[in-house]
Amino acid sequence: PPAAEQDFEVITDTDALRAFLGSPELVCLSLRLSDSGEIAGAALSLAGGKTCYVPSGEGAGLLEAIKGLASDPEIKKTGWNIKREILTLGRAGAEMNGVCFDIMTAAHFLDSSLSGYSVADLTRAHLGRMAGGAKDADEAASECSACAAVMEIHEKLSAEMEAAGLSKNYRERVLPMSGVVADMEQKGVFVDTGRLAEISGEFASKLALAQDQIFSAAGKRLNINSTAQLRDLLFGKLGLTPSKRTAGGEPSTDSEVLTGLALLHPVPKMILRYRELSKLKSTYVDALPRLVNPRTGRVHTSYGLAGTSTGRLSSRDPNLQNIPIKTGEGRKIRRAFRAADGFVLLSADYSQIDLRLLAHFSEDEKLLTAFENGEDIHSSTAAEIFGASDITPEMRRLAKNINFGIIYGISPFGLSKQLGTSLKQARDYMERYFSRYPRVRQYMAESAEKARKTGYAETVSGRRRPIAELRSKNKIKIRNGERAAMNTPIQGSAADIINSAMITIHRRITGMKSSMILQVHDELIFEAAVEETDGLAVIVKEEMESTPFELKTAMKVELKRGPNWADMS
Repeated sequence: PPAAEQDFEVITDTDALRAFLGSPELVCLSLRLSDSGEIAGAALSLAGGKTCYVPSGEGAGLLEAIKGLASDPEIKKTGWNIKREILTLGRAGAEMNGVCFDIMTAAHFLDSSLSGYSVADLTRAHLGRMAGGAKDADEAASECSACAAVMEIHEKLSAEMEAAGLSKNYRERVLPMSGVVADMEQKGVFVDTGRLAEISGEFASKLALAQDQIFSAAGKRLNINSTAQLRDLLFGKLGLTPSKRTAGGEPSTDSEVLTGLALLHPVPKMILRYRELSKLKSTYVDALPRLVNPRTGRVHTSYGLAGTSTGRLSSRDPNLQNIPIKTGEGRKIRRAFRAADGFVLLSADYSQIDLRLLAHFSEDEKLLTAFENGEDIHSSTAAEIFGASDITPEMRRLAKNINFGIIYGISPFGLSKQLGTSLKQARDYMERYFSRYPRVRQYMAESAEKARKTGYAETVSGRRRPIAELRSKNKIKIRNGERAAMNTPIQGSAADIINSAMITIHRRITGMKSSMILQVHDELIFEAAVEETDGLAVIVKEEMESTPFELKTAMKVELKRGPNWADMS
């Protein structure tokens, strides 16, 4: 359906703005930016649908009036993605105070399964109409239409949240993340571009070598980035058998296929190596210097607060959560992320948080006891599965794969591929695991059944993820739904715990020279002033290990410090 007609007025002087606002209890504020990122104006909407547009360039003091409204803590604010407003105002030397709601994070908290959380997405989902005004409407009309829709959605979602008893958790555990993340983005992280230039040269040499090895094995030159030429080489000349096909019926050359083929022939392994180097070089080594802000000399990633179904933060432009730590090349790139002069980097990483949460939710006595006694959980699992007291590194590796595989709802077939064993052997490992940890199997069944009854899976903070797949008649979809029902409380609760810690740490370190600069899954990175490092480490450990949620297992955090992101101890 077409967008609802929105009446709004254009206000061009401060007296008229004061008259429009009166004494509002709640204002929806949406800033419009110019091409250069400056505040070009603001759409304001009050309860009842009263909406106006304030062009900041017209009339004396209008920009200051917008800033004053935003910074007034007595006037409650709502909006869509408040983080955006906080960052914009920060660049203009102003603050955003009095924030009481954010429809993007609220909608995601109530339902993390939507395909998108833009104003248009949420207007369609919650109001059943299009947002943003007619196609030929001017920007002010479009902005006001969207702002009025945000206010309507605010009223709907806040009532829904209140009815579900989730308002307190949202206010305390979710909403403040907008300010925390805005500060992290504003601070950014220092990157040594000179070091990256050196690494680029190194990687170029390695890529040339990897390319020559592939050409030599193929007996001719080819375009390694051409799927068609790779198919001819792998499944034609080398006679390898494809393990799966594309939607179009062609043999697949994706990384999963190549990883399997690498066990049979050296060329697929060479191709994987070439792809890894090429991706790291183009995505990070060559791209990062172009993303350094010339004003700050730092890289400023953008964190998504509604980018994952589990509630974990996502990162883009650049994505700093995907730089590998286990490879030599990945460590070289991380080494270029370093502390400024007079500072060190402090890393705080949750130890096996997912497995601790599996123990919490399943209430399995052996898992709980292992964590309580400070045992190495992978060695403990190996001892249970293999019935041995002398655990070899290989046994521990297998147990580790099984532990994490169980969390992600892995099938015996999936485990057999991961471990490189037969399907029968993988089934045997899983059966031994479940016979030793019977409550884990029970938890898996109970979580799927609970999600079938309620329609959603839930985390410790009350974050919900509807799982429509459980109502499907397709067995594959049902299995995927069962996996999501078991995994969401674990992964989502891990996100709740680290997000909650970030909020309290941010509050406690405000005013210090030190800053929280990165979040990478279960790890927080701080740029710590040398003289504050010990005190900061105490604060971080305290807040990360003492969660506000009632858990049956204790959280443990490993702290490291060093001059850069790779060399920490």
